[in-house]
Amino acid sequence: MKMLEKKMEKINIDKVIEEFEAITKDAERVQIETLKKILEENGCAEYLQNLGLNGLTDPESFRDYVPIVTHKELEPYIQRIADGDSSSVLTRKPITTISLSSGTTQGKPKYLPFNDDLMENTLQIYRTSFAFRNREFPTVDGKALLFNFSGKQSRTKGGLAAGTATTNLFRSSCYKNAVRAMKFNCCSPDEVIFGSDFHQSLYCHLLCGLIVREEIQFVFSTFAHSIVLAFRTFEQVWEELCDNIRDGMLSSRVTDPSIRNAMSQVLKPNFELAELIHKKCSGLSNWYGLIPELFPNVKYVYGIMTGSMEPYLKKLRHYAGDIPLLSADYGATEGWIGANVNPKLSPESATFAVLPNIGYFEFIPLGDNVENIYTEPKPVGLTEVKIGEEYEIIVTNFAGLYRYRLGDVVKVMGFHNSTPELKFVYRRSLLLTINIDKNTEKDLQLSVEEAARLLAEEKLELVDFSSIVDLSTDPGHYVIFWEINGEPTEEVLQECCNCLDRSFLDAGYISSRKINAIGPLELRVVRRGTFQKILYHYLGLGAAVSQFKTPRCIGPANNVVLQILSSNVAKTYRSNAF
Repeated sequence: MKMLEKKMEKINIDKVIEEFEAITKDAERVQIETLKKILEENGCAEYLQNLGLNGLTDPESFRDYVPIVTHKELEPYIQRIADGDSSSVLTRKPITTISLSSGTTQGKPKYLPFNDDLMENTLQIYRTSFAFRNREFPTVDGKALLFNFSGKQSRTKGGLAAGTATTNLFRSSCYKNAVRAMKFNCCSPDEVIFGSDFHQSLYCHLLCGLIVREEIQFVFSTFAHSIVLAFRTFEQVWEELCDNIRDGMLSSRVTDPSIRNAMSQVLKPNFELAELIHKKCSGLSNWYGLIPELFPNVKYVYGIMTGSMEPYLKKLRHYAGDIPLLSADYGATEGWIGANVNPKLSPESATFAVLPNIGYFEFIPLGDNVENIYTEPKPVGLTEVKIGEEYEIIVTNFAGLYRYRLGDVVKVMGFHNSTPELKFVYRRSLLLTINIDKNTEKDLQLSVEEAARLLAEEKLELVDFSSIVDLSTDPGHYVIFWEINGEPTEEVLQECCNCLDRSFLDAGYISSRKINAIGPLELRVVRRGTFQKILYHYLGLGAAVSQFKTPRCIGPANNVVLQILSSNVAKTYRSNAF
């Protein structure tokens, strides 16, 4: 780790961009070298030995001997490592840390191996996107309002540290050095980030930001959801925050001794600041432009805003006013894929240039073959993908994942030199399907956006949504759960239900609805706070709030989430659109 820490002492933006340009100019050669490096390093690992690779490191042999796998096939090996097997199971060097996925896709967190190489990949992605971002939106020495929340690290049966990817990251000294070098100077003390209760941490993040409001250069959280959650919370507690600043006394809602102690160093009585914030908040119309009003020198709002985060963009833009929204980089708990090197693109148009030296990447062409996994075409290499086509990503990394199906579908939007620029489209596993219909998470999102316009016309707001396929009826039908801010009329909600049904444009869905092979769509309106209960459920499982993603399509394994939604239904509507 010493080597990594040294590297981060100072960042030369021009040099970082120069290095990125060099590796992307000959991406094919870099990919071959990267695969060779991974296989030379880990050729002695039991997993590769059992496959008969016998020291071969070329892409052709790799594809011939090593099968494409999902987490299910690697799970027994990862479990052995977690249980204390320190032999070369997946990698030559022992795995010292386990990353936990958020668990919102499959209903429970997955164990994934994490090591120093993945840490270095993370820092390389961060350095790269920072360099391009800072060239377009230069930040002077100041502070950042970072809504970082670190979940607890636990220990596996074998004694390995286990935590969410963000928890493992935030607790790393390498990360702390890196963010200092990138002017990510967090306005909150570490005790707030590592606090035992995220409500208390969030409250104190907001308070710390307000105390140094003129120094804040940008606002960040891993996911857009956390930023929206933060400012929704601000709407509820702003007067209390003003009282704390006026009196120099921390609210009794904060009970964590370490947070209270750290905040006592930060919080001093400031009557003028409290009055100023009170005046600014009182003058806002429905909280529009809240972020620049509170933080006058903020340059941008930054976080992952693609995929399942897109539904939060409307609310985030409302809070941000004219401040640009910048989408952060593309990766998963399994590892990073690409950096946002075009920060001026809107989040809806964001693309991510693959770094060809952080892993070996293959792509399964999809075309019209989205679901037939038994006859899918052979994967192509990083530089063989075609603009405009959609692919599923296969990852081979330095931490023991070999030809691993990430489950993400991406579209190739262009090339940066010879490396592709990808747009995230959807998670392949998240599908609404009953008959011959195939509706993805993106299709669901578009349908919800269309119907939510009817709410907007009534000055009402959709807070969050999810869905299931209900096969308990004959025929089966789609169920959409909505949480709404406000009280729509029965007529508006019935029309929203019809609009949801009509807005699924998949030909298989429309034809099935017309002949009643799929039943009328059902809209279930849940009580306020229901989606927060889902968040608390995942936090209870050890997830970090900064890594939380609302599950959009609830599978059969996700019983608890379905129970939370079902027990909070206030009203139900059936479509009569067909």
